[in-house]
Amino acid sequence: MNETPDDLKYSKSHEWVRVNDDGTVTIGVTDHAQAQLGDLVYVEVPDEGRELEAEEACAVVESVKAASDVYAPLAGTVAAANEALADTPEAVNNDAYGDGWLIRLKPADAAAVNALMSAAEYQAFVESE
Repeated sequence: MNETPDDLKYSKSHEWVRVNDDGTVTIGVTDHAQAQLGDLVYVEVPDEGRELEAEEACAVVESVKAASDVYAPLAGTVAAANEALADTPEAVNNDAYGDGWLIRLKPADAAAVNALMSAAEYQAFVESE
């Protein structure tokens, strides 16, 4: 069973969201998603300042098996991007919920995070796939 921290929210496209104290949210791909992809060899993150719509493709992760888009679970403005992943894409595999984060977003609507799945809901979703 993959790790699914209880303090995060989740999307059906396998992204996680952590609400930060400053009102931004940190977004990455779930442990389940990185395990499905396999060893990552390339990660492309969006530029700081980019405006994203909810469910818009905003990043790319490539493994030895496949390339996959990462979707913004919320609309907002990119406040920071994890540029370190350009040199260490394996951080997503090694620490999906820590050093493997992709972007920090200033959400257009902070309440939108409440519409995302809880850890239990996400786990049930993954098991039903």
